[in-house]
Amino acid sequence: MAEKDAKLKNAGVSDYNKPKRTPSHPTKSWIVVARNADGKTKTIRFGQQGVTTEGSSPKSERGKARRKSFHARHKCSTATDILSARYWACKHLW
Repeated sequence: MAEKDAKLKNAGVSDYNKPKRTPSHPTKSWIVVARNADGKTKTIRFGQQGVTTEGSSPKSERGKARRKSFHARHKCSTATDILSARYWACKHLW
């Protein structure tokens, strides 16, 4: 259990499966320490730094098109592995 707590401390997150913004990271904008049902843990960084999903409202036509393109490009309907960056980007960002 001490090793898993060390992962949380090193990542600077409060709990498992709780994404946190990382504004000072050079390339990735979010970090999460993911833990699946089997108890496996993994530190995952996801999201492109500087790109916002808030750039266009999800209610606008542009926002709907961006969301649809992202979901198609990343196959979000099949993203079920909680230990993957694709899962977290689909779930948390879009």
